[in-house]
Amino acid sequence: MDAPLCAAYDFDMATPALKSTVGPEWKPARLGIIAVPVEATSLNLPKNADSGEQREILDALPVLVFLERAGKIVFANAEARQILGLSEGEWVERPVEEVLWGLFPGTAEPQTLLTGTRKGSPFHATMPAKNGRLQPVEGTYSLLNAELHEAVIVAHPGGREPAPKSRLMEDVLACIPEAVAIEHGNHVLYTNPAFSRIFGFTTEEASGGSLRELIVPETRQNEQATLEKAVDEQGHVLLETVRMNKAGELVDVCLQAAPLLVDEAKVGYVFTFRDIGERKQTEARLQHDAMHDVLTGLPNRALFLDRLTLALKRRNRHPEYGCGVLFMDLDRFKEINDALGHAAGDVLLIALAQRIRSALRPQDSAARLGGDEFAILVENIFSAGDLEIVAKRVLREMERPFDIFGHHVQAGASIGAAMAGPEHTSADLLIRDADFAMYRAKQSGGRQFEIFDKHMEVCVSSQQERERELRYVLDKRLFEFSYQPIFALQNGKLDSFESLLRWRKVDGSIDGFSDLLAVAEDTGLSITIGRESLNAACRQLRQWCDSTPAAGIRMTVNLANRQFYHPDMVAQLKRALIASGADPSRLSLEIPEGVLNENPDAAVAIVQRMVDCNVRVAVDDFGSSLAPLNHLVRLPIDRVKLDPRLTLAATSTGRQQAVLETLIRLGRSLDLQVVAQGIETPEQLKALSLMGCEFGQGTLLSQALEPAHAIKLLQPGFRHVAPGA
Repeated sequence: MDAPLCAAYDFDMATPALKSTVGPEWKPARLGIIAVPVEATSLNLPKNADSGEQREILDALPVLVFLERAGKIVFANAEARQILGLSEGEWVERPVEEVLWGLFPGTAEPQTLLTGTRKGSPFHATMPAKNGRLQPVEGTYSLLNAELHEAVIVAHPGGREPAPKSRLMEDVLACIPEAVAIEHGNHVLYTNPAFSRIFGFTTEEASGGSLRELIVPETRQNEQATLEKAVDEQGHVLLETVRMNKAGELVDVCLQAAPLLVDEAKVGYVFTFRDIGERKQTEARLQHDAMHDVLTGLPNRALFLDRLTLALKRRNRHPEYGCGVLFMDLDRFKEINDALGHAAGDVLLIALAQRIRSALRPQDSAARLGGDEFAILVENIFSAGDLEIVAKRVLREMERPFDIFGHHVQAGASIGAAMAGPEHTSADLLIRDADFAMYRAKQSGGRQFEIFDKHMEVCVSSQQERERELRYVLDKRLFEFSYQPIFALQNGKLDSFESLLRWRKVDGSIDGFSDLLAVAEDTGLSITIGRESLNAACRQLRQWCDSTPAAGIRMTVNLANRQFYHPDMVAQLKRALIASGADPSRLSLEIPEGVLNENPDAAVAIVQRMVDCNVRVAVDDFGSSLAPLNHLVRLPIDRVKLDPRLTLAATSTGRQQAVLETLIRLGRSLDLQVVAQGIETPEQLKALSLMGCEFGQGTLLSQALEPAHAIKLLQPGFRHVAPGA
């Protein structure tokens, strides 16, 4: 047992020299021990190994034996060659780091194999096995000659229980949610369970592989080298990136990389990966919501402006590829919303967005700017005629009724188109011009489109100025009411007052609201104005009835188009009567003939509900559009007011006068009171009286009066005598 190279299969059977060389760590040795006397000054193992006796001894051992000199493995026994997949004849000298990877002593911190000075130092390492995978091994190494770097390495495949510290570290790494991978020489030495969970590779599949395989193929060639270089220069790298899992799917990760140091020397890299896919999805959803309309899913104004800005820049670079904008607004959307409810309005907007999408080309982009306003970016076009094609396609989609909660709703739209030109230096300017054109389309009756031109800008700007003026008047409550009397033409007796809205200007002058009424109707402000007029008229009627003994005086109030069809109209009427305490039988509501023509069936139902409140209903401007005369039969009305243009025909001859006489006779035969409007001359007054017209009003009889002057007409016995009568 005193031979220079000795072996023992049990620690207790070893010689003192063997025990001294190996140390007590290997008691008892499960697979066998190989040892070399420390007294040897030169290993000369290749020479000695050539002897059959020593080779047989080394090859017979069921452990891995490596003999090392100057950083190279110069001999591996049969057991080692079998794991490496090499025959005896294939063995050649190989660097230690190619045979044993990532040495981890079982004590405290990692260190390289040949830098220690202790005899019998234990280690853990990994070997590239013949099957392509990594084989964990553990054992001891003994430094025989420090100057010549000669040592003997004895190891066996992993299986021995790791030291407590090593077990604790593995338990810690197994518990953390981040994936951990340790790489040495572009080969994976270790992965924790979280790595398998995130990327789908088992520990066996990952061992010996390369983390480069996780990088997307397009950037794989350079990204790993760039990452390692950044780690070497900065000492630590933290970044958010994308990696591929086993199934080839992309995984959003937060990657941290740091060098693996052993005795202050870099031997590899430590990577951690945190799955941030859920956070990225949340961020993407928030980003999408920030740039898209929540209701319809279309891009919102911010995203549309961004896309339009990019389109204008492309057009500047390539003028032959033009672009334009369609600005779209629903006609009478507020009425639909009020009639069916806000939920129905939302359903309509969603359905409309879907139809807009279906009418566009893939390169076009639609957006909801707010409310019932939509915009469409049309690219790669050559003229405004291309915009017209898209606009007509959208309008055709609007012709089909929408099914909203079982109701067939016909929703029209007005579209303005503007082609981008050199003057459109920003997206806002192009949208503004398209908006001008849309406004003109709406003024022209809706359900059509208009293409912008410079003249249109002037007209629309004037109209918008009137709208701002109207809003200012309403906000500052600069309006007031005057009352124009209606007289019986036969005896001059006062019949009623018509409530008229007036606007007191800054200079103190009074102006009529006629110029602003069309704007009020377009913007929906007519509903607010109508409500104020109705409340004021009821209060004034009650005040006059309380302060004067005049019997039978009536107050008439004009209703606007939107106000008449508003679902809350009858409720507003009831509230005004209750709040004022006015006698409903003395209140008359004047409805323009054109309003009744829009939806006769609905109009009949609304008028009946008004009459059920004990108020009276009159048809205003009768004869203005030659409406069907069956209105006079179907509607529960008691009075018609002739269109002022018919009054002009009173003194003429021919067909116009004949029409006027016919309408007066028809009204009387149906037991309807007939009122002539706009009487300005004695001749008109006389002619109307001879035709049998009962009542009249106009500047000849009386201007509109303020309440203080109007009350004088309520005195007992008052009779009006018209000039020239």
